[in-house]
Amino acid sequence: MKSLKDILYGVGLTAVSGSTAKMVNNICFDSRLVQSDDVFVAIRGSQSDGHGFIEKAIALGATAIVCEAMPKNLVNDITYAEVDDSKKALAIMASNFYGNPSKNLKLVGVTGTNGKTTVSSLLYQLFKKAGYKVGLLSTIKIMVDEKKYPTGHTTPDALTINKYLALMNDEGVEFCFMEVSSHGLDQKRTDGLLFAGAIFTNLSHDHLDYHKTFAEYRDTKKGLFDDLSKKAFALSNIDDKNGLVMLQNTKAKKYTYALKTYADYRAQILENQFSGQLLKIDNNELWTKLIGHFNAYNILAIYATAELLGLEKLEILRLLSELENVDGRFQYFISKKRITAIVDYAHTPDALKNVLDTINALRTGNENIITVVGCGGDRDKSKRPVMGHIATALSNKVIFTSDNPRSESPTLIIEEMEAGVEPQHSKKVLSIENREQAIKTACQLADPKDIILVAGKGHETYQETNGTRIDFDDFKLVKEVLKELKK
Repeated sequence: MKSLKDILYGVGLTAVSGSTAKMVNNICFDSRLVQSDDVFVAIRGSQSDGHGFIEKAIALGATAIVCEAMPKNLVNDITYAEVDDSKKALAIMASNFYGNPSKNLKLVGVTGTNGKTTVSSLLYQLFKKAGYKVGLLSTIKIMVDEKKYPTGHTTPDALTINKYLALMNDEGVEFCFMEVSSHGLDQKRTDGLLFAGAIFTNLSHDHLDYHKTFAEYRDTKKGLFDDLSKKAFALSNIDDKNGLVMLQNTKAKKYTYALKTYADYRAQILENQFSGQLLKIDNNELWTKLIGHFNAYNILAIYATAELLGLEKLEILRLLSELENVDGRFQYFISKKRITAIVDYAHTPDALKNVLDTINALRTGNENIITVVGCGGDRDKSKRPVMGHIATALSNKVIFTSDNPRSESPTLIIEEMEAGVEPQHSKKVLSIENREQAIKTACQLADPKDIILVAGKGHETYQETNGTRIDFDDFKLVKEVLKELKK
């Protein structure tokens, strides 16, 4: 059990009713999970308001309530702690409950529209290869050194974050690399954490269903840098027009990286092909298996971060050359029929353009690019016609299909993508709602040397429709279909 007084340290209480000199078992923000002697944090969410479940939490055994507004009827022997922001309070309480684990390792946050998973995952890979005990909190998985745990969100809730950071402390982890999403920042999930550094990759059209405006989306990301301490580092891609904005108010030591403009860390692409690319960093040449200019940015961010964390330059370059691609990020294979299949998580206009630009740059002759792409349901609708436009402008043939339609009609989502297709590209388009059939059709249309891009879901091994998830793995499916192809 933990002291309620200790858990509430630094929360910024505006009012208290009852004693904080009591012990509690656990912290809960879901009333259904409350047990005897727990503290329940009432959070106002988009779907429901936790303040409406305070009585239920008490009935289930909660002995303390943290809320933004005191209930009219206070129950004897129950402690009520009022705060301005329950989400922020929960994050600070979670950190206190687990012994402020972020202070006992070097935690680096990675934020941006694209590249978060690649940068954080490859930093984990690199530091493991360098012989350190390392942690990872990413979209794909959570790693506590060698132990793997599943994850459901880019940025888990504050209790989950601190639980795994505490496990990392127990395992002697020295460095942890963490994806930090705009949702996670907006919902205060990372408040109370001590970051040793933060990386900004880029910013483009995404999540405007949640943030409403691009400025709000940008400023939410910027919050990660605004909260850094003087001892931390802030590393930003200044080829992105928002790169310098991220650094404006930070107290951290500022560093920049770029391919096109003057920066603290610079790289040049010397060669780029399907087997990898040759980069020049700090007057040293580096061969990497990761291809495309977007991966050149990722590699440069990793190089800079590793140096800022104390690794030697030549060792970093050696380790970078050994790194393997991340699942679902430009993951490719070439079939016996010499058809190249690429699976990528590109689910934003900018990411899709980057991948297709890279493929077009790698073409050596008359290969056709056949793109299979959809857009997720219950997400930013405004990007759908833009995705449709990009796919058709940069491919020879496009098949619009379902992504994760969730609660929306797949047919309507596809129609919204079709609305972005310019008349001169309309003959390139097929619309096949069933994703499996769409991928099979792309394989059947492909001739030797053609390139198939299956975009949108990347590493995901499921498809979500109306609250139900079924097994679905793009890479596994396209590989199987091309192996069986007799064409």
